[in-house]
Amino acid sequence: MSNNVNRFLGGTVIGTIVRLLVVSLIVGFILSALGIHPLDIYYGIADFFAGLWHRGFAALGEVGRYFVLGALIVVPLFLIIRIVSYRR
Repeated sequence: MSNNVNRFLGGTVIGTIVRLLVVSLIVGFILSALGIHPLDIYYGIADFFAGLWHRGFAALGEVGRYFVLGALIVVPLFLIIRIVSYRR
């Protein structure tokens, strides 16, 4: 069972927790430096869906902007994770 958990996590439980803590600290520092707070993200998502509901399909144009904004964070993180795991 432990081997399955380690394979699922991509390493040991402790190692995965440490990696998640480090990445969370880095992302938290970056978001804080940009003046983005957790409630801002929550309210932004809530406002998006409220606007989608009230304006209908015209609000779908905002999806592209959110897609690009999210991709600016997700794609580099994905590439970094793949590069780091490729070295092993």
